[in-house]
Amino acid sequence: MLYSRSTSARDGRRFICCLIWLALPSAASAATAELRQWLETTQIWVRDTDGPIVSLGKKGAFDDTHMFAPLVAFEDKSYRLWYCGSTASVVERVFHMGLTTSRDGRTFQRHSDDPVYRFGDGKHSVLTPTLLRHADGSLCRENGRLRLWFSSTWFAGGDGTHTLHESNSLDGIGWAAPSPPQLKGVYAPTIIVDGRGYRMWFTDVSSEQWVIRHASSSDGVRWRVTPDPCLVVDQAWEKSRLFYPAVLKVDGVYQMWYGSYWSSRAATTALGFAVSTNGLTWSKHPLNPVLRPDPERSWESNYVTSHSVMRKSDGSYRIWYASRKKPPFVNKYFALNTAVWKPNLAKARIK
Repeated sequence: MLYSRSTSARDGRRFICCLIWLALPSAASAATAELRQWLETTQIWVRDTDGPIVSLGKKGAFDDTHMFAPLVAFEDKSYRLWYCGSTASVVERVFHMGLTTSRDGRTFQRHSDDPVYRFGDGKHSVLTPTLLRHADGSLCRENGRLRLWFSSTWFAGGDGTHTLHESNSLDGIGWAAPSPPQLKGVYAPTIIVDGRGYRMWFTDVSSEQWVIRHASSSDGVRWRVTPDPCLVVDQAWEKSRLFYPAVLKVDGVYQMWYGSYWSSRAATTALGFAVSTNGLTWSKHPLNPVLRPDPERSWESNYVTSHSVMRKSDGSYRIWYASRKKPPFVNKYFALNTAVWKPNLAKARIK
């Protein structure tokens, strides 16, 4: 049986959302009409699988203790999901990149029990990978090759600095050695080709509080960081840090799903949503967070972040995300999961 929320639950949520909306100052009042249609629309994400789509590897495998950061691409009628996996304790963990495949985006099979990519020095992790995409989120190859960027750090012996690196591949299995660092303080990048250049949104982890920043480039190698952050902690539900921006552009509107600690529930993260006309100045949804952990699903009862979002040809959205069960947090992340949202802007607007 597929897991989904009942019609009555959906109706109840819409009713509650309407009451909250009436009690809040209108976040969309200063936004343009093209932004308001997204800010005034509820997001009802439906989990349509019985359990995790990818679970920890078997004992002794590279991903038997931690897994997160699903990166999903659709090509040749198939989904490929790369992810970061690690063994060992939280302090000693070193993440490598694994690969799974699917025909429907919901049922995945491991390509191998071994990773398809390692940093190569036995110390540094491959973290939060992202592939170059077109502005609409679809996969973008350059000269027939995939371009991959990722963050890296040495958890056990480093100074906490995260650096941005690049690699490339023809088949998504064999990858080039990592480039020298392109930028410092970068975690969870998302990169698109927009017009004639490259645009990146990333989590700036160089200092507290973590914020989301923007950078631009003419070649995807040399980056110019915009002085002011795009998003900071400023909604009541957000606590301490923002992280994991996932950005795409639909009908001229930039859309971002991002994570934060959920202030009203300890040891929990959730996802917020924001929109922009220029990718620099963003308006957050007044009813954030839009995707929350589900206490009834033990494998994702506390964390739903570290995600990849895709807009399908029928206008629906599918999200793949990492999750954590309740404390103690032996596993930094525990499983990978998915949900779908089918927006109907004409009917789903909050009145």
